[in-house]
Amino acid sequence: MRSVRGMRIASIIAAGGLVLSAAACGEAPDEDNNAGSGEKYTACMVTDVGGIDDKSFNASAWKGLEEAKAENSNIDIKYVASKAEADYEPNLTQYVNQDCDFILAVGGLMQDATKKIAEANPDQQFGIVDANPGVANVYPMEFDTAQAGFLAGYVAAGMSESGKVATYGGMKIPPVTIFMDGFVDGVAYYNEAKSASVQALGWNKETQNGSFTNDFVKQDEGKKVSDALVAQGADIIMPVAGGAGLGTTGAAKASGGKYNTIWVDVDGCESTPDCPAIITTVVKNIPGAVKDAVLKAAGGEKLNAEEGFVGTLANEGVSLAPYHDFDSKVPAELKAEVDKLKADIAAGTVTVTSAAQPK
Repeated sequence: MRSVRGMRIASIIAAGGLVLSAAACGEAPDEDNNAGSGEKYTACMVTDVGGIDDKSFNASAWKGLEEAKAENSNIDIKYVASKAEADYEPNLTQYVNQDCDFILAVGGLMQDATKKIAEANPDQQFGIVDANPGVANVYPMEFDTAQAGFLAGYVAAGMSESGKVATYGGMKIPPVTIFMDGFVDGVAYYNEAKSASVQALGWNKETQNGSFTNDFVKQDEGKKVSDALVAQGADIIMPVAGGAGLGTTGAAKASGGKYNTIWVDVDGCESTPDCPAIITTVVKNIPGAVKDAVLKAAGGEKLNAEEGFVGTLANEGVSLAPYHDFDSKVPAELKAEVDKLKADIAAGTVTVTSAAQPK
């Protein structure tokens, strides 16, 4: 089993975890395996520095490749893990040289490297998660998480007993702040609908400033930020900080209900040990987007930038996870309001905006 050094979670929008099948747990084929294998369609993935077992972002994309292979046995899949950002270009180039049919780059941090290598190899099919380099042969898969974050903010406002909720991020970059924009707007929408005055701490959408760990790995940094927000009165917190956010969910669980959380990216009740403190999750359907793209490409479709995928509530590319342990605690009226709001956003009658939304 290939070890991913330290299993650092540096993916941009990383979050909770993903239970991978044993086959996916780092057991990638050898780098040379399957290269130029004739009739087989090869889909080759380059991870961000979080590695294949980051339990969120890269793992989600790998799951999509696994699902594509399960549906079409003619597809062979493999990956190479980037240990540093300097590895992006060599790793992408290596797969070009191996004649991979589809090369998948994972994460917005890989945008520049993918653009460079794709422009140099215009006949090569590329795909990228959470970025759009604007190159014809790169199929972008992006997610309007502000929409689902809006629902999460509404839920948080409706569930708060202190009248204060909060969010914080790993780094101030678009794939993180898009969640935060949606969240605070959802709180504001609740206040307007209910003539309430719930405060959203940790992020100011107007100034685009707020609380950050500046790290996607260190749980003590996540706990430090959320401890400060709890001290200000927040009783529901949504971390958008990868593994660092586990410091918040763990502490919330240990608090015995003093405060609770909302997770992002992958359903926190399926991916973390902290379900008792997780009300719901803002989910990104990365596996579905990747699976569909690879199946289409393997079926002979030419994918290009203009036909890129943007996940929304309407196409189920983003969603709000079930309430799990909180199902009996979320009032039926609030659930119904969230369902109606989801339908209204999907229909376009309620508009959710963020400067970080996919264009």
